[in-house]
Amino acid sequence: MELNQYSIVLVNLDPTIGGEIKKTRPCVIVSPNEMNKYLKTIVLAPMTTNLKPYPTRVEVRHNGKKGMVAIDQIRTVDKTRLVKVFDLLTKTEIKKCKQVLKETFVD
Repeated sequence: MELNQYSIVLVNLDPTIGGEIKKTRPCVIVSPNEMNKYLKTIVLAPMTTNLKPYPTRVEVRHNGKKGMVAIDQIRTVDKTRLVKVFDLLTKTEIKKCKQVLKETFVD
């Protein structure tokens, strides 16, 4: 299974603790392709249908539904948690994700 940066993948995030996003849900891969190819883990941001406009959330469309990429919930998971690979974000969605990642993590 080829895992590309900014692909949407279905991931089993359980077990979780406290305020972490739970369940098996779509997530966006944010780790670079070089890491995705060689490591047993990937870095991803879960998606949610909660459309509250937090500054660390990016609005996207997937499967005909509106959702948000939760940049504030980024985590590293083992590849065995992946259930399925969907399609890539659009170029506009990728650009917005990069902008929010930079604003959030680069000072």
